[in-house]
Amino acid sequence: MEESGGIGLEQLIEEQSAFFEGVDAVCISDNYWLGLTKPCVTYGLRGISYYNVTIECAAGDLHSGVYGGTVREAMIDLINIFSQLTDGKGGIKIDGVNDDVLVMTDDELALYGPIDFDPEEYRKEIGTKELLYPDKVGTLTHRWRYPSLSIHGFVGASDGNEDQTVIPRQVKGKFSIRLVPNQDPADIDAKVEAYVKKLHTQSGSKNPLTFVATTSAPAWVSDNTDANYKAGINAQKRVYGIEPDLTREGGSIPVTLTLQNATNSSVMLLPIGQSDDGAHSQNEKMSERNYINGAKVLGTYLNELGKAQKTLKSKKTGKK
Repeated sequence: MEESGGIGLEQLIEEQSAFFEGVDAVCISDNYWLGLTKPCVTYGLRGISYYNVTIECAAGDLHSGVYGGTVREAMIDLINIFSQLTDGKGGIKIDGVNDDVLVMTDDELALYGPIDFDPEEYRKEIGTKELLYPDKVGTLTHRWRYPSLSIHGFVGASDGNEDQTVIPRQVKGKFSIRLVPNQDPADIDAKVEAYVKKLHTQSGSKNPLTFVATTSAPAWVSDNTDANYKAGINAQKRVYGIEPDLTREGGSIPVTLTLQNATNSSVMLLPIGQSDDGAHSQNEKMSERNYINGAKVLGTYLNELGKAQKTLKSKKTGKK
């Protein structure tokens, strides 16, 4: 359910809140290591807001040889708007979107020092010519704890290999913003809609524009020093013999925050897969080593959690 948008999942969990009474901690076996050799424990995720912008310019598709130069084309209007969403260097230009992004503290910055991550290897793995931020902290923070905007595609435009001369009567563009803690999805949706419509008005176009915010989920971050996280860290350490990285991730798993609110307890992501597992892609895999050790990690985590049971209960009830 969660992977398909979680339709009804949040409502179901809220309606069945009595089922979660007495839950002291939540562990979700999701996310992946940063590399191939060092395990991690994940304490934060970005949220997401997804948008569709549709512009219509005619009652039907038109021939550019007959009508080109006489009508205001929907595709040109749409590209004009989309070209002004970012500054081309990763920065979001939408008015007010960055206002509530939290300032990096010294304590938070210190968490990035021990993380085993090579930006150059990351660049090679992606197959790109350059990274926007070539240093470790710059790459990780902009992947994990700063918002980003991505354009995902266009509907209604020519998508074949052949040369086409059609002016589409209607085009739809899709983009999303990855949200970070302290950003409210409803507030961001309103700011994005206002900005898109402002650009369209400023262009002078009279073509009808429709803006739809289709999906949204807030970011999530947890206290990585509590007993639940200590149990996860100790489990990875006992199985792999190395201190795991403390990581966040740039993707979104909305059910984490839903479960955190429903249980009023610590939620932790305990990854068992490697960075090259190809999540959500063709030929997704898991190595035999990580599959076997993953079972050991989860079993060891339960053992460690049992040792910390009193600490978990006292923190949840406020008793010492």
